[in-house]
Amino acid sequence: MTTQNLLVELFVEELPPKALKKLGEAFAQQIYASLSDQWLISMPGTIAQDSDQADPPAMDVFASPRRLGVLIRSVLLKAPDTQKLVKLMPVTVGLDAAGQATPALIKKLQALGADVSDPVAAVAALRRAPDGKVGALFYDSLATGATLDAGLQKALEEAIAKLPIPKVMSYQLETDCELPGWSSVHFVRPAHGLVALRGSTVVPVKVLGLKAGNSTQGHRFEAKVSPVVIADADSYAATLEQDGAVIAGFEQRRFAIVQQLAQAAERLGPSYQVLMDEALLDEVTGLVERPNVLVCEFDAQFLDVPQECLILTMKANQKYFPLLDAAGKLTNQFLVVSNISPLDASAVIGGNERVVRPRLADAKFFFDQDRKKTLASRVEGLSKVVYHNKLGTQGERTERVQSIASAIARQLADAGVADAFDGNADNAAMLAKADLLTDMVGEFPELQGIMGGYYARHDGLREDIAFAIEDHYKPRFAGDELPRNTTGLVVALADKLETLVGMFGIGNVPTGDKDPYALRRHALGVIRMLVEKDLPLDLNGLLTSAFEEPRWGTAFKAGTDLGAAAPSIYQKFDAARPLADFIFDRLAGSLREQGYSAQEVDAVLALQPQRLGDIPKRLAAVRAFAALPEAPALAAANKRISNILKKVPDVDPHVSEVLLTEPAELALFAAMQSLAPLANAQFEEGDYTASLQTLAALRAPVDAFFDGVMVNVTDVENAEELRLNRQGLLKSLHSAMNRVADLARLAA
Repeated sequence: MTTQNLLVELFVEELPPKALKKLGEAFAQQIYASLSDQWLISMPGTIAQDSDQADPPAMDVFASPRRLGVLIRSVLLKAPDTQKLVKLMPVTVGLDAAGQATPALIKKLQALGADVSDPVAAVAALRRAPDGKVGALFYDSLATGATLDAGLQKALEEAIAKLPIPKVMSYQLETDCELPGWSSVHFVRPAHGLVALRGSTVVPVKVLGLKAGNSTQGHRFEAKVSPVVIADADSYAATLEQDGAVIAGFEQRRFAIVQQLAQAAERLGPSYQVLMDEALLDEVTGLVERPNVLVCEFDAQFLDVPQECLILTMKANQKYFPLLDAAGKLTNQFLVVSNISPLDASAVIGGNERVVRPRLADAKFFFDQDRKKTLASRVEGLSKVVYHNKLGTQGERTERVQSIASAIARQLADAGVADAFDGNADNAAMLAKADLLTDMVGEFPELQGIMGGYYARHDGLREDIAFAIEDHYKPRFAGDELPRNTTGLVVALADKLETLVGMFGIGNVPTGDKDPYALRRHALGVIRMLVEKDLPLDLNGLLTSAFEEPRWGTAFKAGTDLGAAAPSIYQKFDAARPLADFIFDRLAGSLREQGYSAQEVDAVLALQPQRLGDIPKRLAAVRAFAALPEAPALAAANKRISNILKKVPDVDPHVSEVLLTEPAELALFAAMQSLAPLANAQFEEGDYTASLQTLAALRAPVDAFFDGVMVNVTDVENAEELRLNRQGLLKSLHSAMNRVADLARLAA
């Protein structure tokens, strides 16, 4: 059965550039999946053993500002017919006592198109097979394969219906309908053309009021011909590029932009580098059909404005690519990706330079105006900005962050961290949100914190306070850098804890995939700071002090979703328990993403270590322990001990040597007396790996104990004393071996 490649293109008005890549992939994948489900695609072969060349991809995806398309390889004109075994009914229902067909069976066969003119022959052609506890009748039928015409029609309709379109347009058809101007269709943008070619033959399908043909439109201004006629499916991309001046493939167009950007920067000199932005690259790729990169510049006086403002203005408003020097500083030159390639580009360059000037002038005006007021003078105005209807204003929030920051700084100072409680954290926390009231942040919310740092320096504040104000939102996303100094860490921790505690306090907790207040991100930020900076802070202590912050007032009691739990919100750590569990759950997911096994993570976090900075060392120790030959036996023994102790929860770990009568328990006690002090000393020094390796020497006496000693002894004179003493021995062993992690969780 011969196959040929199939091309489908839907020609439309300009598509949303930010969504173009996703739309193109969804359109192509849906058509391919539908045709594949209908057996209209012949599966490509495997790589030949004597060849290094792989088969071409099953499809090529095309997406430009004015088209969605796909080239699918090895498409059949008609799917093969297939045999189907259809279950009819139980034998007792389909046949009477004489073995003749019942009316119910005849009716069922007629519905399936079977020949029932000779009922005896029809019954003889059926299969009998067990179906559960009874026998059933089955009918062999031949299902006619779908034709490409019908299959592609179905695939197109499904693809259009399932496109991820947030907003659909309605518009009226003007041709090819009974009442032009009255028949409406719905799509992301008005569609004006449809191409469907199998090889060089048009597939007669119709969608959105359009009939398929073999011609499309090229570039609005630079196409050589109109329309562009596609000779066959395989020549689509080359013909469109040559005659239509359009690079149809999204990835090919994006690659061309990246290359041209790099070449333009290289022509300017080796010290220039393009500020590449993946999201901006995708958006610009969705704006042009044939890219042409041009070099422009703006007045150097604007470089007095913080470069973050200028970069954001150029990227967000104008879709330009800034150029940096070798030191990473912004230059007054930038790159534009034009959609036209005139012989003289001066008019295009001049137009872009004129357009960007007022944008940069606005940024300079905002910056100059903002510096006329100090950050401190803006703090009072935060009391007029609502933060949350149950948690008060930004001013009240600032006071809570300030108080929590002071508590954290005090805890760090008590733990010996130099300069932690010097007043800088309190001052930085007070000023951290003040830039929300500036014109620059009002125009560009993405710059909050960053502008606060600039204005703090302008106000003459210390550099560490400016850094803390700038960094207190960090980490903003996965992989983002952490605050640069202790003051910044304190304020960032306080800010995230205030958000977590406040939202948990009023019952706004994440559910499923919904997390409108980004609490998962805030929890991961707290985790990263505590772990990566190895801060000597107790998680329970942090949460308890945050929940006990008196400036919450009656906010928590106003929560409508807490019910009877509301009064307990004020009861120290009892209130923080759900939040602590949430943080440990986020931590477990993060550790698994870093490559730790579920068993390793479970073993360490089962103890819920309060100093999160210790967790990487504990995990490393568990991994090293698990590699020892003694590990499986000790893990199994720990599991056995845990099960024994669960039944007697109030065991006294004290062991009386007088009551140790069996050689195996005497040997275990002696080994523990010898090894436990060393292991405990290593644990206290933070050498968790050495501590577990020391305890690994207990394998032999532990195995001997369980082989030769009955713990729950009952048939001797002082059975109860012996039983309690042996349980105490196991309790002390369990405590010694599970300080680093719950080793029972490592048992298979």
